[in-house]
Amino acid sequence: MTDAARSGEFVQSLERGLAVIRAFDAEHPQLTLSEVARATGLTRAAARRFLLTLVELGYVHTDGRLFALRPRILDLGYAYLSSLSLPEVAQPHMEALVAQVHESCSVSVLDGDEVVYVARVPTKRIMTVGISVGTRFPAYATSMGRVLLAAQPADWLDDYLATAQLRPLTRRTITDPAKLRTTLNRIVGQGYAIVDQELEEGLRSLAAPIHGDDGAVVAAVNVSAHASRGTFDAIRRELLPPLLATARRIEEDLAAGSRR
Repeated sequence: MTDAARSGEFVQSLERGLAVIRAFDAEHPQLTLSEVARATGLTRAAARRFLLTLVELGYVHTDGRLFALRPRILDLGYAYLSSLSLPEVAQPHMEALVAQVHESCSVSVLDGDEVVYVARVPTKRIMTVGISVGTRFPAYATSMGRVLLAAQPADWLDDYLATAQLRPLTRRTITDPAKLRTTLNRIVGQGYAIVDQELEEGLRSLAAPIHGDDGAVVAAVNVSAHASRGTFDAIRRELLPPLLATARRIEEDLAAGSRR
């Protein structure tokens, strides 16, 4: 028994109403009164009262015999989504991606000329430098940083390329502003970035933009792999499709939350 139940503050009628809603699912989109009563353990009379209340509130539709949830039921989920921050929205999708590809996943935002990690789901450690929420890296040498740089207004990007100190972090790091601009233009066209051992030797990373409800890029999500996983093209073939799908799912949940 929970503390709420022991203290008399547990509202059993609310519990039963939610049980009625949960009785509907993909396999049972329509239910009769008897089926709802059986699924919830309620009497027919109690199930009928809950169902008719939900009908009156606009959450359930009935043709007189069958009952089904109405789109308004999504309001309950949207209320939850609207209370979440970007890391909280992204976290379950990142966890699903990591379980699928068995590589670490991160989300970052741009802060000046650096990326700041705001969410991370690691697998094995593949970098000499530990990464956690709050870690910063120079944007020009990271896949997420390049996605975020590529989304900036032209004037901002001109100033950045004119003043940024593009230091060689490895022998592969792009340090020429003109070459970096060409790379960023390509990212805009293709919709993702791939960095091949420019931040650290042996590390390859792919990133995709996360768009807000207004279409602007608000963050980037990446997946990183050790170069020993395979060739550059093989890693792109294996990791890019699930990464892009993850970015879309995060965007969909962000959009759902912003509609509240």
